[in-house]
Amino acid sequence: MPGEAPHADFLLPLATVAVVGYLLGALPFGYLVARSRGVDIFKVGSGNPGATNVRRTLGAGAGNTVFVLDALKGSAAVGWPLVVSWEALRSLGEPSVFGYVGLGFALLGHSYSCFTRFRGGKGVATGAGGLVVLLPYVGLAALALWVGVLYASRYVSLASLVAAASLPFLSVALHGSRLALWVTTAIAVFVVVRHRANIGRLLSGTEKRFDRNKAAPKDAARNP
Repeated sequence: MPGEAPHADFLLPLATVAVVGYLLGALPFGYLVARSRGVDIFKVGSGNPGATNVRRTLGAGAGNTVFVLDALKGSAAVGWPLVVSWEALRSLGEPSVFGYVGLGFALLGHSYSCFTRFRGGKGVATGAGGLVVLLPYVGLAALALWVGVLYASRYVSLASLVAAASLPFLSVALHGSRLALWVTTAIAVFVVVRHRANIGRLLSGTEKRFDRNKAAPKDAARNP
């Protein structure tokens, strides 16, 4: 049928973006950085392979490295399809749909990595890296809000929850696209759900605060 070819031409690039996005997101940098220092990050602290737990276990240098690497994989999952010259991209009124798909699957890969038995982080750094490329004003505004709440409260989880909850509102104010609103709303819900244990600890007053000067612990649990 005449109308089927464009549909097929669209699905192949879309599936490629989804698979590559997932695999990029699934790269377990938190696990690998900790493992390089003889630590199984799944067995120490909160058991989460995100930058916060790596920082608490191995110090600021390791934690910051993981944060940057996790953000970069989000940026890569969004950015690469936007620079590839696919005819399907040109035929769409909004080619950034490929970027949204890449970001969504990168978040899934990060949180449910096939390389670590579908365990992973909460998606904050990966989401931030992707949004800064895809929706720069929205991503940077949410990042600034994250930093402000973090330094005011010293709770990483609270900063992440506030920044995530702000995404749909920032999308409306700074971008205006209906697709961007849907995607940022989905990201906000995803991040909040991934932080449900933190929400419980915040409400009970048992959540750990952020130590901005934390050095690498000398007695970090080792699991060679």
